[in-house]
Amino acid sequence: MTKFLALSALLACMVKVGMAVTVTVNSAASHPIPSTLWGLMFELALTNFLSGDGGLYAELLKNRAFQQVSPGSSESLTSWAAVNGAAISVIQETNPVSQALPNALHVTIPTGRTGKVGFTNSGFSGIKVTAGTPYKASFYYRFPTSSHFNGQATLSLQSSSGQVLGSTTVHLSGSQTTWKQVTATIRPTTNASGFNNVFAVTLDSAAASGQDINFAMFSLFPPTCKGRPNGMRVDIAEALAELQPKFWRFPGGNNLEGDTLEQRWQFNATLGALVNRPGRQGTWGYSNTDGLGLIEYLEWCDDLGMEPIMGVWSGFALGGTNIAEDSLGPYIQQAVDQINFVIAPTTHAMGALRASLGHPKPFKLNFVEVGNEDFFASTSYVYRWRNFVDTLKATFPQIRFISTTPPNQPALTPKPTDYDLHVYQTPSWFYQNAFFYDDYVRDGSKYFEGEYAAISTNPNDLFGVIGNGRLEFPTMDSAAGEAAFMTGLERNSDIVFAASYAPLLGHVVNHQWTPNLIAFDAGAVYRSTSYYVQKMFSTNAGDQYLPSTLPSRTGTLFWSVVRKTSTNQLIIKISNTANSSAPLDFVIPFDNVAKSGTAQVLRGTGTASNTPSNPNLIVPVTSTIPTGKNFHYDAPPSSVTVITFKAS
Repeated sequence: MTKFLALSALLACMVKVGMAVTVTVNSAASHPIPSTLWGLMFELALTNFLSGDGGLYAELLKNRAFQQVSPGSSESLTSWAAVNGAAISVIQETNPVSQALPNALHVTIPTGRTGKVGFTNSGFSGIKVTAGTPYKASFYYRFPTSSHFNGQATLSLQSSSGQVLGSTTVHLSGSQTTWKQVTATIRPTTNASGFNNVFAVTLDSAAASGQDINFAMFSLFPPTCKGRPNGMRVDIAEALAELQPKFWRFPGGNNLEGDTLEQRWQFNATLGALVNRPGRQGTWGYSNTDGLGLIEYLEWCDDLGMEPIMGVWSGFALGGTNIAEDSLGPYIQQAVDQINFVIAPTTHAMGALRASLGHPKPFKLNFVEVGNEDFFASTSYVYRWRNFVDTLKATFPQIRFISTTPPNQPALTPKPTDYDLHVYQTPSWFYQNAFFYDDYVRDGSKYFEGEYAAISTNPNDLFGVIGNGRLEFPTMDSAAGEAAFMTGLERNSDIVFAASYAPLLGHVVNHQWTPNLIAFDAGAVYRSTSYYVQKMFSTNAGDQYLPSTLPSRTGTLFWSVVRKTSTNQLIIKISNTANSSAPLDFVIPFDNVAKSGTAQVLRGTGTASNTPSNPNLIVPVTSTIPTGKNFHYDAPPSSVTVITFKAS
């Protein structure tokens, strides 16, 4: 140990004085790298304009079904506005469109008007409108009392100034006193100059004068990723696909728990037709539609080739609810049903339900997380873990069940095989803890770094406001710090089987959490410095870890070396967290080493960020560099580098 510490001190000193650090690579792999190492954590409810609704989930209308709102309140009309004097209000329907959706939009067409009368929806801070793109619109309607009205409603996309960008008509009948769904496609003929556009439903004021009409369950979808109905927004989906993620953790952390028992995520309430999904009050103070439900998550995993890491509710809600041990039975059964929905054959009731929704083939499922961040309720987690896992492991012995408390804090029975750990810290904490897992006892336990991000430069106020150290967008310093930590995750991937930055998505107009891996608005996606680090690591994962000279534990320069055996590639990842360049000399002990390789370099001023006003300020630059059995590389200041070359 004394010799090791002396070597570490020497390396740190060499970096400080600008001397080249010699990194000798071992040709023999120490361990295989898990195929699941780099992936994504999805938290539905983290922004006012949600990561799901108004984000990854492609629905364009906000407050589309008046879910979890109080009829008659001003908040119930969020995103809705009257056109030309129409009287609109949210009511509790006497004959609701479904048991799940008790509310409706009541519209009275005034008398004595001319022109079009109706209402609009402004979406999630705007709607992107592109000429030639088909937008699929739908809603339910009924007349509270039968009338002689027989006419057309115009569905349109309009600019804020009232310019009609595209429209179509649908037929409404006053004799329709029971609910009827109307569907149509709007294909705009004009591009909108910005995102400040609305979806409008209007009627001719003279023809519809004095009519009362109720509407429910609106929807407006642009084309989706892979054309899936009720699917994902294309540009966000493509940005995530670029990361080549190997797993998808869902339905999130706090989004799973809910604030109360009633507000917890329940898989069965997220299935089937949208009109049968009640939604729920979200953990962060607003409603979730649950249009992005369990089967949509699973199909998304299929689309991107990701392993699902699925959470089940474990008897704790954030508001303080802890289900008593003798009352856990129904919730354990709900978890059993949830897992069976995913993997059971169609001869099982849950498998048959899945098949009825269009997916007879079982999905893949190897990992199930029991709860989320249960260190907040660790005392009750002792019996909750025991009761859940005793049943779940006996029912599904092939699945790995993940604990959400730190190892032995408290001690759990049965002893977990896997733990999910979370850390939000400063950029310097991350590079100073690049050896976090090196000293963990190898006792068979595996670890999932389920949430991590450098979020503030102020260690005394990590969760404070922007301007007090809290980052609005990831910086080059935060990305380099995370990359240093990730080299440690890769070095310790004999016990770390998965890792995911969090949170994933944040709307730039209105949000409650910063920073996020990807920022977005109504029509654009902004990739952060941290995004590019995740991409550089994930797309250059390798399958074997090669030991090398260790970085200094107290230094600012970090690296890891992996091998991709199928292509005989060596991949070296380097994080230089200092504001000066760092020289390295590599010694590669292979017989055949390419004389040149590729370097992907992400570098920039330490405090700089990619922002909506300058989204490509810091992006990776690829170049060819000389390599060989011995080669030199100068890691730029505040940078992350991935060097790839052939060696066999």
